Amino acid sequence: QLFANVSGSADDKGTCQCSVYLPDTTFPVQKAEQLEIIAATLSEKFERELSQVREYSKMIELYQQQILNLTIRVEHMEKSSVSYAQLDFQLLKVEISDLERLVTQLKSSLVGSNVIVEQIYLEITNLTILVNELESLDKNNVLAIRRQIVSLQNRLKECEEGTNKTTVPPYFPPGSCIHRGLLNVSQPYIVKLNWRGFSYKYGSWGRDYSPSNPEKEVYWVAPLNTDGRYLQYYRIYSSFDNLLLFKPMYESSITYGEGSGAALYNNYLYYHAYSSRHMVKHDLKRNAMVLKKELPDAVTGNRFSYAGVSWQDIDFAVDESGLWVIYSTENSMGNIVISKLNETTLDVLNTWQTRQYKPSVSNAFMLCGVLYATRPMSTRKEEIFYTYDTSTGREGRISVIMDKKLDTIQSIDYNPTDQKLYVYNDGYLLRYDTTFQP
Repeated sequence: QLFANVSGSADDKGTCQCSVYLPDTTFPVQKAEQLEIIAATLSEKFERELSQVREYSKMIELYQQQILNLTIRVEHMEKSSVSYAQLDFQLLKVEISDLERLVTQLKSSLVGSNVIVEQIYLEITNLTILVNELESLDKNNVLAIRRQIVSLQNRLKECEEGTNKTTVPPYFPPGSCIHRGLLNVSQPYIVKLNWRGFSYKYGSWGRDYSPSNPEKEVYWVAPLNTDGRYLQYYRIYSSFDNLLLFKPMYESSITYGEGSGAALYNNYLYYHAYSSRHMVKHDLKRNAMVLKKELPDAVTGNRFSYAGVSWQDIDFAVDESGLWVIYSTENSMGNIVISKLNETTLDVLNTWQTRQYKPSVSNAFMLCGVLYATRPMSTRKEEIFYTYDTSTGREGRISVIMDKKLDTIQSIDYNPTDQKLYVYNDGYLLRYDTTFQP
Protein backbone atom coordinates (compact mmCIF):
# COMPACT_ATOMS: atom_id res chain seq x y z
CA GLN A 1 0.00 0.00 0.00
CA LEU A 2 1.70 3.15 -1.28
CA PHE A 3 -0.82 5.72 -0.01
CA ALA A 4 -2.71 6.38 3.21
CA ASN A 5 -5.28 8.89 4.40
CA VAL A 6 -3.78 11.64 6.47
CA SER A 7 -5.66 14.21 8.52
CA GLY A 8 -4.95 17.82 7.68
CA SER A 9 -6.13 21.35 8.43
CA ALA A 10 -6.56 24.62 6.57
CA ASP A 11 -4.78 27.78 7.53
CA ASP A 12 -6.11 31.34 7.46
CA LYS A 13 -5.62 31.56 3.73
CA GLY A 14 -7.36 28.31 3.08
CA THR A 15 -4.25 26.27 2.29
CA CYS A 16 -4.37 22.67 3.39
CA GLN A 17 -1.48 21.53 5.50
CA CYS A 18 -0.55 18.07 6.73
CA SER A 19 2.39 16.23 8.20
CA VAL A 20 3.76 12.93 6.94
CA TYR A 21 6.14 10.79 9.04
CA LEU A 22 8.28 8.13 7.39
CA PRO A 23 9.30 5.22 9.58
CA ASP A 24 13.12 4.35 10.05
CA THR A 25 12.65 1.03 8.32
CA THR A 26 11.75 2.86 5.16
CA PHE A 27 14.93 5.14 4.84
CA PRO A 28 17.65 5.75 7.66
CA VAL A 29 18.49 9.36 6.97
CA GLN A 30 20.59 9.93 10.15
CA LYS A 31 22.64 6.84 9.57
CA ALA A 32 23.25 7.93 5.98
CA GLU A 33 24.59 11.26 7.20
CA GLN A 34 26.94 9.55 9.70
CA LEU A 35 28.13 7.24 6.96
CA GLU A 36 28.96 10.17 4.71
CA ILE A 37 31.01 11.75 7.50
CA ILE A 38 32.89 8.50 8.18
CA ALA A 39 33.57 8.02 4.48
CA ALA A 40 35.05 11.52 4.20
CA THR A 41 37.29 10.94 7.23
CA LEU A 42 38.55 7.63 5.86
CA SER A 43 39.25 9.25 2.51
CA GLU A 44 41.44 11.89 4.20
CA LYS A 45 43.33 9.23 6.19
CA PHE A 46 43.87 7.17 3.08
CA GLU A 47 45.31 10.16 1.23
CA ARG A 48 47.75 10.82 4.11
CA GLU A 49 48.85 7.17 4.28
CA LEU A 50 49.25 7.06 0.53
CA SER A 51 51.47 10.16 0.69
CA GLN A 52 53.68 8.49 3.36
CA VAL A 53 53.94 5.34 1.28
CA ARG A 54 55.19 7.44 -1.63
CA GLU A 55 57.87 9.00 0.66
CA TYR A 56 58.89 5.57 1.99
CA SER A 57 59.22 4.33 -1.57
CA LYS A 58 61.60 7.18 -2.39
CA MET A 59 63.70 6.47 0.78
CA ILE A 60 63.87 2.77 -0.04
CA GLU A 61 65.15 3.60 -3.50
CA LEU A 62 67.81 5.86 -1.92
CA TYR A 63 68.89 3.12 0.55
CA GLN A 64 69.04 0.59 -2.26
CA GLN A 65 71.41 2.89 -4.13
CA GLN A 66 73.60 3.34 -1.03
CA ILE A 67 73.73 -0.42 -0.49
CA LEU A 68 74.68 -0.85 -4.14
CA ASN A 69 77.50 1.69 -3.77
CA LEU A 70 78.75 -0.03 -0.58
CA THR A 71 78.64 -3.40 -2.34
CA ILE A 72 80.76 -2.01 -5.15
CA ARG A 73 83.30 -0.63 -2.60
CA VAL A 74 83.52 -3.98 -0.78
CA GLU A 75 83.99 -5.81 -4.09
CA HIS A 76 86.77 -3.36 -4.95
CA MET A 77 88.47 -3.99 -1.57
CA GLU A 78 88.23 -7.76 -2.10
CA LYS A 79 89.82 -7.50 -5.55
CA SER A 80 92.56 -5.07 -4.35
CA SER A 81 95.56 -5.70 -2.05
CA VAL A 82 93.48 -5.18 1.12
CA SER A 83 92.51 -8.60 2.39
CA TYR A 84 90.83 -9.70 5.56
CA ALA A 85 94.02 -11.52 6.57
CA GLN A 86 95.68 -8.12 6.89
CA LEU A 87 93.02 -6.97 9.35
CA ASP A 88 94.18 -9.33 12.09
CA PHE A 89 94.50 -7.15 15.18
CA GLN A 90 95.70 -10.00 17.33
CA LEU A 91 98.74 -10.36 15.09
CA LEU A 92 99.30 -6.61 15.37
CA LYS A 93 99.24 -6.80 19.15
CA VAL A 94 101.80 -9.62 19.09
CA GLU A 95 104.12 -7.60 16.87
CA ILE A 96 103.79 -4.51 19.07
CA SER A 97 104.46 -6.63 22.16
CA ASP A 98 107.65 -7.95 20.54
CA LEU A 99 108.69 -4.36 19.79
CA GLU A 100 108.08 -3.35 23.39
CA ARG A 101 110.12 -6.28 24.68
CA LEU A 102 112.97 -5.45 22.30
CA VAL A 103 113.12 -1.78 23.27
CA THR A 104 112.99 -2.70 26.98
CA GLN A 105 115.99 -5.00 26.53
CA LEU A 106 117.75 -2.26 24.59
CA LYS A 107 117.11 0.26 27.40
CA SER A 108 118.58 -2.07 29.99
CA SER A 109 121.69 -2.67 27.89
CA LEU A 110 122.47 1.04 27.49
CA VAL A 111 124.73 2.99 29.82
CA GLY A 112 122.41 5.56 31.39
CA SER A 113 119.67 7.21 29.35
CA ASN A 114 119.18 7.37 25.57
CA VAL A 115 116.82 9.95 24.12
CA ILE A 116 116.18 8.02 20.88
CA VAL A 117 115.23 4.80 22.65
CA GLU A 118 112.98 6.70 25.10
CA GLN A 119 111.21 8.34 22.14
CA ILE A 120 110.70 5.00 20.37
CA TYR A 121 109.34 3.48 23.57
CA LEU A 122 106.84 6.35 23.86
CA GLU A 123 105.76 5.85 20.24
CA ILE A 124 105.22 2.12 20.84
CA THR A 125 103.02 2.95 23.85
CA ASN A 126 100.97 5.38 21.75
CA LEU A 127 100.72 2.77 19.00
CA THR A 128 99.28 0.23 21.43
CA ILE A 129 96.59 2.69 22.49
CA LEU A 130 95.81 3.48 18.83
CA VAL A 131 95.46 -0.20 17.89
CA ASN A 132 93.04 -0.80 20.76
CA GLU A 133 90.91 2.11 19.56
CA LEU A 134 90.98 1.03 15.92
CA GLU A 135 89.98 -2.52 16.82
CA SER A 136 86.51 -1.24 17.71
CA LEU A 137 86.32 1.26 14.83
CA ASP A 138 87.48 1.31 11.21
CA LYS A 139 89.69 -1.73 10.79
CA ASN A 140 90.87 -0.69 7.32
CA ASN A 141 93.39 1.62 9.03
CA VAL A 142 95.42 -1.43 10.08
CA LEU A 143 97.65 -1.06 7.04
CA ALA A 144 98.76 2.38 8.22
CA ILE A 145 99.55 0.90 11.64
CA ARG A 146 101.58 -1.86 9.98
CA ARG A 147 103.63 0.72 8.14
CA GLN A 148 104.35 2.48 11.47
CA ILE A 149 105.43 -0.84 13.00
CA VAL A 150 107.85 -1.51 10.15
CA SER A 151 109.28 1.98 10.54
CA LEU A 152 109.76 1.50 14.29
CA GLN A 153 111.39 -1.90 13.71
CA ASN A 154 113.89 -0.33 11.31
CA ARG A 155 114.67 2.51 13.74
CA LEU A 156 115.14 0.05 16.59
CA LYS A 157 117.46 -2.04 14.45
CA GLU A 158 119.54 1.00 13.54
CA CYS A 159 119.66 2.12 17.18
CA GLU A 160 120.66 -1.36 18.35
CA GLU A 161 123.41 -1.57 15.74
CA GLY A 162 124.66 1.86 16.75
CA THR A 163 124.60 0.86 20.42
CA ASN A 164 126.57 -2.31 19.75
CA LYS A 165 129.21 -0.25 18.00
CA THR A 166 129.59 2.21 20.91
CA THR A 167 129.20 0.02 23.98
CA VAL A 168 132.78 0.73 25.06
CA PRO A 169 133.02 4.38 26.18
CA PRO A 170 136.26 6.28 25.55
CA TYR A 171 138.83 5.92 28.32
CA PHE A 172 140.22 8.91 30.18
CA PRO A 173 142.91 8.39 32.83
CA PRO A 174 141.80 9.00 36.42
CA GLY A 175 142.49 12.52 37.61
CA SER A 176 142.70 13.92 34.07
CA CYS A 177 140.42 16.52 32.48
CA ILE A 178 141.24 16.03 28.78
CA HIS A 179 137.59 15.27 28.02
CA ARG A 180 134.84 17.79 27.19
CA GLY A 181 132.67 17.20 30.23
CA LEU A 182 130.05 14.80 31.49
CA LEU A 183 128.15 12.85 28.81
CA ASN A 184 126.15 10.26 30.73
CA VAL A 185 125.82 8.26 33.94
CA SER A 186 125.08 4.58 34.44
CA GLN A 187 122.21 2.93 36.20
CA PRO A 188 122.65 3.23 39.98
CA TYR A 189 124.48 0.51 41.86
CA ILE A 190 122.75 0.12 45.22
CA VAL A 191 125.54 -0.45 47.72
CA LYS A 192 123.42 -0.82 50.86
CA LEU A 193 121.39 1.02 53.48
CA ASN A 194 123.42 3.36 55.70
CA TRP A 195 124.73 1.77 58.89
CA ARG A 196 122.35 3.66 61.21
CA GLY A 197 119.15 2.49 59.52
CA PHE A 198 116.25 3.57 57.35
CA SER A 199 115.19 6.43 59.65
CA TYR A 200 118.44 8.29 58.92
CA LYS A 201 117.45 9.68 55.54
CA TYR A 202 119.93 12.59 55.48
CA GLY A 203 123.69 12.28 55.15
CA SER A 204 126.62 11.86 52.77
CA TRP A 205 129.11 9.22 51.75
CA GLY A 206 131.97 8.71 49.32
CA ARG A 207 135.57 7.79 48.69
CA ASP A 208 138.54 9.82 49.83
CA TYR A 209 140.63 11.45 47.10
CA SER A 210 144.32 11.71 47.93
CA PRO A 211 146.35 13.18 45.04
CA SER A 212 149.59 11.75 46.46
CA ASN A 213 148.13 8.24 46.83
CA PRO A 214 145.02 8.07 44.62
CA GLU A 215 144.76 4.28 44.59
CA LYS A 216 144.38 4.03 48.35
CA GLU A 217 140.86 3.06 49.33
CA VAL A 218 139.20 4.96 52.17
CA TYR A 219 135.42 5.36 52.34
CA TRP A 220 133.32 7.45 54.68
CA VAL A 221 129.62 7.24 55.59
CA ALA A 222 128.15 10.11 57.63
CA PRO A 223 124.39 9.88 58.32
CA LEU A 224 122.83 12.86 60.05
CA ASN A 225 120.62 12.45 63.08
CA THR A 226 116.95 11.80 62.38
CA ASP A 227 116.17 15.53 62.49
CA GLY A 228 118.08 15.90 59.21
CA ARG A 229 120.33 18.63 60.63
CA TYR A 230 122.95 17.39 63.12
CA LEU A 231 126.08 15.63 61.94
CA GLN A 232 127.49 13.75 64.91
CA TYR A 233 128.77 10.29 63.90
CA TYR A 234 130.70 8.94 60.94
CA ARG A 235 132.38 5.68 59.98
CA ILE A 236 135.56 5.05 58.02
CA TYR A 237 136.13 1.89 55.94
CA SER A 238 139.50 0.75 54.61
CA SER A 239 138.04 -0.92 51.48
CA PHE A 240 134.84 -1.24 49.52
CA ASP A 241 134.54 -4.89 50.55
CA ASN A 242 134.70 -3.93 54.22
CA LEU A 243 132.00 -1.35 53.57
CA LEU A 244 129.76 -4.06 52.12
CA LEU A 245 130.51 -6.40 55.01
CA PHE A 246 129.83 -3.78 57.71
CA LYS A 247 133.47 -3.87 58.88
CA PRO A 248 134.42 -0.28 59.66
CA MET A 249 138.00 0.68 60.42
CA TYR A 250 136.52 2.85 63.16
CA GLU A 251 133.49 4.90 64.14
CA SER A 252 133.89 8.39 65.56
CA SER A 253 131.87 11.29 66.84
CA ILE A 254 132.55 14.96 66.17
CA THR A 255 131.47 18.29 67.52
CA TYR A 256 128.16 18.96 65.86
CA GLY A 257 128.22 19.59 62.17
CA GLU A 258 125.23 20.72 60.12
CA GLY A 259 123.74 19.42 56.89
CA SER A 260 124.64 16.77 54.32
CA GLY A 261 127.43 18.74 52.67
CA ALA A 262 130.48 16.98 54.20
CA ALA A 263 133.36 15.76 52.00
CA LEU A 264 136.53 13.75 52.56
CA TYR A 265 139.75 14.99 50.96
CA ASN A 266 143.27 13.71 51.61
CA ASN A 267 142.40 12.12 54.99
CA TYR A 268 140.59 15.22 56.26
CA LEU A 269 136.83 15.49 56.69
CA TYR A 270 135.44 18.92 55.84
CA TYR A 271 132.03 19.93 57.14
CA HIS A 272 129.85 22.91 58.08
CA ALA A 273 129.88 23.75 61.81
CA TYR A 274 126.46 23.74 63.43
CA SER A 275 124.52 27.05 63.47
CA SER A 276 127.40 29.18 62.13
CA ARG A 277 129.25 30.28 59.01
CA HIS A 278 132.31 28.26 59.98
CA MET A 279 134.00 25.57 57.94
CA VAL A 280 135.68 22.75 59.88
CA LYS A 281 138.71 20.66 58.93
CA HIS A 282 138.73 17.37 60.86
CA ASP A 283 141.78 15.07 60.98
CA LEU A 284 140.73 11.43 60.64
CA LYS A 285 143.95 10.01 62.05
CA ARG A 286 143.70 11.96 65.28
CA ASN A 287 139.93 12.27 65.27
CA ALA A 288 140.30 15.94 66.11
CA MET A 289 139.33 19.30 64.68
CA VAL A 290 142.48 21.00 63.38
CA LEU A 291 141.01 24.15 61.82
CA LYS A 292 137.84 26.22 61.94
CA LYS A 293 137.31 29.23 59.71
CA GLU A 294 134.38 31.41 58.73
CA LEU A 295 133.19 31.39 55.12
CA PRO A 296 132.80 35.10 54.23
CA ASP A 297 129.26 36.30 53.45
CA ALA A 298 127.79 32.79 53.44
CA VAL A 299 124.06 32.69 54.25
CA THR A 300 123.12 29.96 56.73
CA GLY A 301 120.09 29.04 58.82
CA ASN A 302 118.49 26.92 56.08
CA ARG A 303 117.60 30.00 54.06
CA PHE A 304 119.14 29.00 50.72
CA SER A 305 119.44 25.23 51.04
CA TYR A 306 118.77 22.89 48.13
CA ALA A 307 115.21 22.11 47.06
CA GLY A 308 113.81 19.33 49.23
CA VAL A 309 117.03 19.08 51.30
CA SER A 310 117.16 21.08 54.52
CA TRP A 311 120.20 22.62 56.24
CA GLN A 312 122.62 22.19 53.34
CA ASP A 313 123.60 25.84 53.20
CA ILE A 314 127.31 25.02 52.81
CA ASP A 315 128.18 22.10 50.55
CA PHE A 316 131.78 20.90 50.18
CA ALA A 317 132.92 19.27 46.93
CA VAL A 318 136.09 17.62 45.65
CA ASP A 319 137.35 17.22 42.09
CA GLU A 320 140.64 16.78 40.21
CA SER A 321 141.85 20.26 41.23
CA GLY A 322 141.08 20.04 44.95
CA LEU A 323 138.54 21.35 47.46
CA TRP A 324 135.51 23.52 46.67
CA VAL A 325 132.56 24.94 48.58
CA ILE A 326 129.09 25.65 47.17
CA TYR A 327 126.83 28.16 48.96
CA SER A 328 124.84 31.41 48.57
CA THR A 329 125.19 34.99 49.76
CA GLU A 330 122.87 37.94 50.27
CA ASN A 331 124.59 39.76 47.41
CA SER A 332 123.92 36.83 45.08
CA MET A 333 120.23 36.91 46.12
CA GLY A 334 120.23 33.17 46.70
CA ASN A 335 122.03 32.23 43.50
CA ILE A 336 124.78 29.62 43.69
CA VAL A 337 128.23 30.87 44.63
CA ILE A 338 131.31 28.67 44.04
CA SER A 339 134.58 29.19 45.93
CA LYS A 340 137.90 27.39 45.49
CA LEU A 341 139.50 26.69 48.88
CA ASN A 342 143.03 26.22 50.07
CA GLU A 343 142.63 22.83 51.77
CA THR A 344 145.43 23.60 54.23
CA THR A 345 144.24 27.00 55.48
CA LEU A 346 140.61 27.04 54.28
CA ASP A 347 141.27 30.44 52.71
CA VAL A 348 139.09 31.34 49.73
CA LEU A 349 141.32 31.41 46.63
CA ASN A 350 138.74 32.47 44.07
CA THR A 351 134.98 32.92 43.83
CA TRP A 352 132.44 32.65 41.02
CA GLN A 353 128.83 33.83 41.17
CA THR A 354 126.29 32.05 39.00
CA ARG A 355 122.82 33.00 37.87
CA GLN A 356 121.25 29.75 39.04
CA TYR A 357 118.99 30.06 42.10
CA LYS A 358 120.26 27.55 44.68
CA PRO A 359 116.87 26.57 46.20
CA SER A 360 115.67 25.62 42.71
CA VAL A 361 118.22 22.81 42.35
CA SER A 362 118.16 19.56 44.31
CA ASN A 363 121.96 19.13 44.60
CA ALA A 364 125.30 19.90 42.98
CA PHE A 365 128.85 18.59 42.58
CA MET A 366 132.15 19.64 40.98
CA LEU A 367 133.94 17.78 38.17
CA CYS A 368 137.06 19.15 36.46
CA GLY A 369 136.30 22.67 37.65
CA VAL A 370 132.73 22.55 36.36
CA LEU A 371 129.70 22.78 38.61
CA TYR A 372 126.90 20.35 37.76
CA ALA A 373 123.45 20.94 39.29
CA THR A 374 120.49 18.57 39.43
CA ARG A 375 116.73 18.83 39.68
CA PRO A 376 114.00 16.19 40.22
CA MET A 377 111.94 14.99 37.26
CA SER A 378 109.87 12.48 39.22
CA THR A 379 110.11 10.31 42.33
CA ARG A 380 112.41 7.95 40.41
CA LYS A 381 114.37 10.21 38.06
CA GLU A 382 116.74 13.14 38.51
CA GLU A 383 118.16 15.35 35.79
CA ILE A 384 121.64 16.92 35.66
CA PHE A 385 120.55 20.07 33.85
CA TYR A 386 122.89 22.98 34.63
CA THR A 387 126.64 23.59 34.34
CA TYR A 388 128.99 26.39 35.24
CA ASP A 389 132.57 26.24 33.98
CA THR A 390 134.87 28.13 36.36
CA SER A 391 137.67 28.20 33.77
CA THR A 392 135.57 30.20 31.29
CA GLY A 393 132.80 31.67 33.46
CA ARG A 394 130.19 30.21 31.09
CA GLU A 395 126.89 28.66 32.06
CA GLY A 396 125.37 25.77 30.13
CA ARG A 397 122.35 23.50 29.85
CA ILE A 398 122.55 19.74 29.51
CA SER A 399 120.19 16.82 30.09
CA VAL A 400 121.64 13.74 31.77
CA ILE A 401 119.05 11.53 33.44
CA MET A 402 119.88 9.79 36.72
CA ASP A 403 117.64 6.99 37.93
CA LYS A 404 117.18 6.92 41.68
CA LYS A 405 115.56 4.48 44.10
CA LEU A 406 113.68 6.85 46.41
CA ASP A 407 112.31 10.37 46.20
CA THR A 408 115.08 12.66 47.44
CA ILE A 409 118.82 12.89 46.82
CA GLN A 410 120.49 14.38 49.88
CA SER A 411 124.08 14.59 48.59
CA ILE A 412 126.22 13.92 45.52
CA ASP A 413 130.02 13.55 45.74
CA TYR A 414 132.36 12.95 42.81
CA ASN A 415 135.62 11.03 43.17
CA PRO A 416 138.38 11.68 40.59
CA THR A 417 140.17 8.36 41.22
CA ASP A 418 137.41 6.00 40.09
CA GLN A 419 135.40 8.74 38.31
CA LYS A 420 132.21 7.73 40.08
CA LEU A 421 129.35 9.64 41.67
CA TYR A 422 128.51 8.74 45.27
CA VAL A 423 124.88 9.54 46.10
CA TYR A 424 123.03 9.47 49.42
CA ASN A 425 119.38 8.73 48.48
CA ASP A 426 116.93 8.77 51.41
CA GLY A 427 119.27 6.66 53.54
CA TYR A 428 120.55 4.38 50.76
CA LEU A 429 124.10 4.51 49.38
CA LEU A 430 124.13 4.61 45.56
CA ARG A 431 127.04 4.71 43.15
CA TYR A 432 127.10 5.71 39.45
CA ASP A 433 129.71 5.28 36.73
CA THR A 434 130.32 8.32 34.55
CA THR A 435 130.95 8.69 30.81
CA PHE A 436 132.71 11.72 29.37
CA GLN A 437 132.55 13.48 26.01
CA PRO A 438 135.68 12.81 23.91
